[in-house]
Amino acid sequence: MVVVLRAGCRAALFLWIFSNISCRARTAPPASQKCDEPLVSGLLASSFSSSSSMSSPSNSYAPGFAKLNKRGGGGGWCPSVSDHYQWLQVDFGNRKQISSIATQGRYSSSDWVTQYRMLYSDTGRNWKPYHQDGNVWAFPGNINSDTVVRHELQHPVIARYVRILPLDWSAEGQIGLRIEIFGCPYWADVINFDGHVVLPYRFGHKKKTLKTLKDVIALKFKTSESEGIIFHGEGQQGDYITLELKKAMLVLNLNLGSNQYGSIYGHTSVTTGSLLDDHHWHSVVIERHGRNINLTLDRHMQHFRINGEFDYLDLDYEITFGGMPFSGKPSSNSRKNFKGCMESIIYNTINITDMARRRKLAPSNVGNLSFSCVEPHTVPVFFNATSFLEVPGRPNQDIFSVSFQFRTWNPNGRLLSSNFAEGLGTVEIDLIEGKVSIHINITGVKRIPIDISSGSGLNDGQWHEVRFLAKENFAMLTIDGDEASSVRSNSPLKVLTGDKYSFGGFLQLSFQGCMQLIHVDDQLVDLHAVEQGKPGSFANVSIDMCAIIDRCVPNHCEHGGKCTQTWDSFDCTCDGTGYSGATCHNSIFELSCEAYKHLGKATGSYWIDPDGSGALGPLKVYCNMTEDKVWTTVTHDLQERFPVVSNRPEKHAFLQLNYSATVDQILAITSSSEYCEQFVSYSCKMSRLLNTPESNPYSWWIGKGNEKHNYWGGSGPGIQKCACGIERNCTDSKYYCNCDADYKQWKKDAGFLSYKDHLPVSQVMIGDIDRPGSEAKLTVGPLRCHGDHNYWNAASFTTSTSYLHFSTFQGETSADISFYFKTSAPDGVFLENLGNSDFIKLELKSATDVSFSFDVGNGPVEIIVRSSNPLNDDQWHRVTAERNVKQASLQVDQLPKEIRKAPTEGHTRLELYSQLYVGAAGGQKGFLGCIRSLRMNGVTLDLEERAKVTPGVKPGCSGHCTSFGMFCKNGGKCVEKYNGYSCDCSKTAYDGPYCIKDVGAFFEEGMWLRYNFSSVGTNVKDSGSRTLLSSKEPENAVFDVSVNKEELSFSFSTTRAPCVLLYISSYSQDYMAVLVNPSGNLQIRYNLGGSKEPFNINLDHRNVSNGQPHSVNITRKGKEIVLQLDHYPPASYSLPATSGSSPTFSSLKSLFLGKVIELGKIDQEIRKYNTPGFSGCLSRVQFNQIAPLKAALRTTNISSRVHTEGELVESNCGANPQTIQPMSSATDPWHLDSGADHPHDGQVVGHGINRNSAITGAGVNRNSAIIGGVIAVVIFTILCTLVFLIRYMFRHKGTYHTNEAKGAESAESADAAIMNNDPNFTETIDESKKEWLI
Repeated sequence: MVVVLRAGCRAALFLWIFSNISCRARTAPPASQKCDEPLVSGLLASSFSSSSSMSSPSNSYAPGFAKLNKRGGGGGWCPSVSDHYQWLQVDFGNRKQISSIATQGRYSSSDWVTQYRMLYSDTGRNWKPYHQDGNVWAFPGNINSDTVVRHELQHPVIARYVRILPLDWSAEGQIGLRIEIFGCPYWADVINFDGHVVLPYRFGHKKKTLKTLKDVIALKFKTSESEGIIFHGEGQQGDYITLELKKAMLVLNLNLGSNQYGSIYGHTSVTTGSLLDDHHWHSVVIERHGRNINLTLDRHMQHFRINGEFDYLDLDYEITFGGMPFSGKPSSNSRKNFKGCMESIIYNTINITDMARRRKLAPSNVGNLSFSCVEPHTVPVFFNATSFLEVPGRPNQDIFSVSFQFRTWNPNGRLLSSNFAEGLGTVEIDLIEGKVSIHINITGVKRIPIDISSGSGLNDGQWHEVRFLAKENFAMLTIDGDEASSVRSNSPLKVLTGDKYSFGGFLQLSFQGCMQLIHVDDQLVDLHAVEQGKPGSFANVSIDMCAIIDRCVPNHCEHGGKCTQTWDSFDCTCDGTGYSGATCHNSIFELSCEAYKHLGKATGSYWIDPDGSGALGPLKVYCNMTEDKVWTTVTHDLQERFPVVSNRPEKHAFLQLNYSATVDQILAITSSSEYCEQFVSYSCKMSRLLNTPESNPYSWWIGKGNEKHNYWGGSGPGIQKCACGIERNCTDSKYYCNCDADYKQWKKDAGFLSYKDHLPVSQVMIGDIDRPGSEAKLTVGPLRCHGDHNYWNAASFTTSTSYLHFSTFQGETSADISFYFKTSAPDGVFLENLGNSDFIKLELKSATDVSFSFDVGNGPVEIIVRSSNPLNDDQWHRVTAERNVKQASLQVDQLPKEIRKAPTEGHTRLELYSQLYVGAAGGQKGFLGCIRSLRMNGVTLDLEERAKVTPGVKPGCSGHCTSFGMFCKNGGKCVEKYNGYSCDCSKTAYDGPYCIKDVGAFFEEGMWLRYNFSSVGTNVKDSGSRTLLSSKEPENAVFDVSVNKEELSFSFSTTRAPCVLLYISSYSQDYMAVLVNPSGNLQIRYNLGGSKEPFNINLDHRNVSNGQPHSVNITRKGKEIVLQLDHYPPASYSLPATSGSSPTFSSLKSLFLGKVIELGKIDQEIRKYNTPGFSGCLSRVQFNQIAPLKAALRTTNISSRVHTEGELVESNCGANPQTIQPMSSATDPWHLDSGADHPHDGQVVGHGINRNSAITGAGVNRNSAIIGGVIAVVIFTILCTLVFLIRYMFRHKGTYHTNEAKGAESAESADAAIMNNDPNFTETIDESKKEWLI
C-alpha cells in the first residue's frame, strides 16, 4: 500500500502544470478515500489524560470515559473543579491528519462545555492553538448534555496529541465532556538537520546541468531558529534559486539570468510568512512555469512574476537542502544553515526524503543527518492582559541577576518587577515604546532613582533576550547578547535580593506576549513545576504554548498600505497610496472625468481611479470639460512631428510610445468610454506609408493586445487606406495615401483612429525611410475618450417583484458596494446575496432609513443611516457600504458615516453561494425606481444590458435634471439626456458646460455692435453700412417690441472717459443709456413715456475708468429701478411720475455696444460721449433673455440680427469685478497707454494707442481725409500689381474647399460607405484639403 501511494503521488506531481497540488509521500489517503475516520472511539483509556478528574470510588469521571455517545462510568469526563485551567488530552499513538471534531456533555446531566479551544502537538509539549480566520479559534460547544455538535476544521491539522481547553460551561452544572475526533492516518519521512549537515541532490554523472522550464518544489519544515537556508541551487550562468529563513520570515530568491551590462536584471526576491520559528510544521509549495511563480505557505498563495527576460532555470551539478555547500565564495559561509526538521521534500517528482532514508543521497561529511525530529528544550509561557507569573528567587543575595527572552507586538508592558530585601527598593523592567527600560527605586534619604534603557523596536514579534545584572554601585542591561552595546550605571546602589520575582503586569502595566528561558538568580525556572503548583504561582498564563499571531500576515492593508499591529488588532496607514479606509480599500479619487464634471469641477488635470477599489492604481489624466462631452486625455512621450530615423539593421524605424498610464489602466478607460480617438499624422518626402491594399504595407502600428494594424487615421480596420483614399481626394488618384505617391515634395496623411478596441497606439513601424532623399515625420496625438458607460449605467424597476440577477458576489474579507438610487416608494430591497447562513443585504427600510445588514458567521449585523429629509423624493442619492475584517460602514449622500467595529475574535470570511439579486428576491418587497452606477469591489454591474432581457426592468433612467439641474448656472436650462444631462446656455450670456464661462470681447476705438430687436427684410449682419445708418426700415418688418420691465447685466473694463457702454434705442422717443461720464463715473439715463428730460442716475462714489473689471446689474419694474455696481450694495431709484401708472419702454429698435450709430434724434450729451467711442472690454452682456455680444461671437438663433463694425476679439476681460486696489497705468495690462500685447485665444493683438492722437471732436479733419484717400489709392494700385504677379506664378494651382455630404447614400466608394455607416469610425480629417485659386 505504501508503494502504491508513493507512485500515485509521483504521477500526480508529474502531471501537474501550474496548479496548487501539495503532494506528500505516504501522507494523506487517495482522493477517493475521505479523511473522516473516528480516531478516538478505539483508543484505550491510557491514551486519555486530563488536568484533573472528579473523585469517586470507581474513578468514574476519569478522562478515559470521555468518548462520544458512551455511557460508561459517570457518562463522561468531569474535572475536580471547573475553572479555566482544566484540560482533556488525547494521545493517538502516532501522527494523524485531523479534519473535524465533535463534542457532547456528560451523559444525562447538567454538565457540558459551551465553548472550548483545541490545542495540538507532535510531542505533548510546545502546544499550538488551532487558528481560523486569523484568530486563536474558540469553538461553540453544547447547549445540553446529549446533542452532538460537530465542527469541520477550516483546514486540516496534523498532530499526535490533541488537548481540549474548556472556556465556558453550563450555568446549571459544571464542566462535562465527551469527544470524538475525525481524520485519517498520516506518516511521512522526516529528516533532522543539525545546522551543519547539508543534503545534496546531484543531477547525475552524465548530466552535470539541469535546464528546466517548469519546477515544483514542495516540503514541510519546523524550526526554532529565525535564520537558515532551507535549499539552494545555482548555475555558472548566474541562475540561482534559494529558499531561506530571515527574521523568521520565508524569503525566496530567484534569478533566471542577468547580463554583465545590467540591461537585464533578473534578481527577484519575495518574502512571505512570519513567526516561522515556532517549532511547528509549515508547508511550502513553489510552482514555477517560466517566469510565473506561485509561492504557497500554509495555504496562503502569493503569485508573482520573475524579473528579466529568460524563462529557463539553469542549475549546475546539484541542489542542496539544509544549507549552502561551501564554495569559497563570501556568500557561502556568511549565511547560516538550516537547523530543524524537514519532511516530504519533493523536487520535481523526486522524493528527496525517501532517497535520503534509503541512503541514495550522500550528505556532507560535516554534521549528523538523522531521521527523527529533535525537539527543543525551551518551554514558552504565554501572557494575556490579565496574566502574571510569580517565581521564587534566592533571597538576601548581593547580586541581582535575571535574564529571559520575550516576544510581543505591543510597544508597552511590564516585563518584571521585584522588591529588594529589607525595604532597600524595587526593580521594574518595562517595555516602553519598544525599548527595555529599567527603573530602580532606592529607598532612603537623598537616594536618586536609577533609570537605564536599551534597544529599539523590540515589539516586532521576534524573540529578544534581556539580561540584567545589578550589584553594589553597578548595574548593566544587555539586549540580544550585544555586550558592546550594554548600558551600564555606576550610581550608588545597594543590592539585596528579595524572595520572589513577578513577570507580567497584572493590575498594572500589563504585558501581552510570550517569554521563555527565564533565569532568576542564575537559575533556570522550571515552568512545568510551576504549572503543577510546586514553586511559585500564576494566573491566566498558558505554559508550554506561545499563542502569538501576526495580524499583518497576510496583509489586510490593500493597495500598498502599511500594516502595524498590537497584540489584539492591526491598523493600516494609507498615506501616499491614493486610498483610504480601515484597510486602504477605498479610492480617494473619482472613477472618471465624467464623475468630476458632475461634482462641478472645471477643466484641468485630475487623478482618476477607473476601477475604484480594484487592483488598478490611480492615474493622472487631463479632463476637458469645456464642451458638451467630457474628454479624458492620456498622454505619451512621443514628441510632435518626431523625425523618423532608422534604428535597426533592417533599415526601418521602430517607435515605442510610453504612456502616462499602464496598459490595464488604459483598457479600463477605453472599455468604459462611449468613444475614443487618437490623431495620427505622417509627413513624408519620398517615404511611402501603406502601399496599395493588395500589397504588403510599408508601415503599420501596434495597438491594444499587441495586434498589428495596417490602416491609417481617417480609415478603419481591414481597409489599407488613408483618409484621402476613403474620400477619394488623394494627391495622386492612383494611390490611396498622399505619401504613397512618392513625391519629392512634403506631403501628409493625417486623421483620427477611432476604433477604440484597437487603441491606444503603442508602437509604430515605419519601413520606407532608407532610400536617398527619404524623410518622414510622425505625430501621434494623445488618447482621447469621452462618455462613461459605468457612470450612467442604470436600470428602472417598474414592479415590486422585478429583479436582476448576477453571479455570486466575491467579497470574502473585503467588500465595497456603491450605487445611486432615486425613488418615490417608501421602502424596498436594493440588493441581496445569500450563503448557507451568511448573507449581505442593502435596502431602503423606510422613507428616511437605509439599512446595510450582513452575517459572516458571528450573528446578523445591521447598520442604519437615518436622514432628516425623505429619501423617496425622486432625487438621486448615493449609497456607499463597506465591510472588511476590521469594520463595516454605511454612508448615504453626505450624511455622517455609520461605522460598526468587527469583533476581535470570530469569523471574518463572508461565504456566499446564491446569485446576487438586484431588486426583489425571496418574496421580499422589491425596489421601485432607478438604480445607477452599481459597483461592487471596483466592478460595475451592467444593469442596462441585463435589463434588456428582463421583464419588469427597463434599461436606463430619466430625470437626471432633478438632481443635477442645480449645476446649470446663470439661467442655463438643464436638458435631459438618456445617459445624463447637459446645460442649455443659449438664452444666457454665458458659455461652457455649466453656463459659467463669460463670453466677452475687446473693443478697439471706433468698433461697435448693433442688435436689432425686430427682424428686417435683409440680413442685417451681411448688409452694408448704408442700410445700418438709414433711419428708415421696411414697414412690414417693424414689430412693436415694448416692455414695462427689463433686466440688464454686463461687465466691462476701460480707461476711456467719456464713452458709451450700452444704448437701447426705440422707434419712439424712449431710450436707455449706460455711460461713463467725463469724470470716469457711471451714469444711467432713462427716457420713457415721452418725458421732456431724461432721468439720470449718477454713481459718483467710484471711478470706473480705471482699467479694472466692473459689473453692472440694472433691474426696472415699472417706476422702480434697482442698480448694483460691483460688490456695492444695491441702490433703489424711482422714475418721475407720468400720466401712465407704469412706464413702458415702447417700440424697442436696437441695442448698441461701444457706440451709437443712429441718424435720428440723439440726446446731445450722449452724442458728445459717442466720439471717438468706447475702447476696452465688454463681457456677459444680457438684456432680458437676449445676449447680443454672445450672438456676435457664437452662432445662435439671433446671430442674423447682429452687426459689428471691426473685428471683435474674444476675451473674458470683464470677468468678475476685483476688490483689490486698482493697478497703475504702467502695470495695468488693459491700460491702453501701456503698449502691452495681449494674447486672446492664441492670437496676439497690439493695443499701443496714443490717446493724444484720438479724435475728440464730432467732425473729421478735411485735410486728413484727402491724405487718407491718396494713400488708399496708392495701396490699391500696389495690391493689384501683386495679384497679377501671383496669378502668373501660380497659374497651375487652384483653390477649392469641399463640404460634401458624408452620408452613406452619397458615398462615392464602398470604403466610404463603410466608414459613413459605422459610428465607431471618425470621418474627421485634421486639415481641410486646400488648393490655391487666384
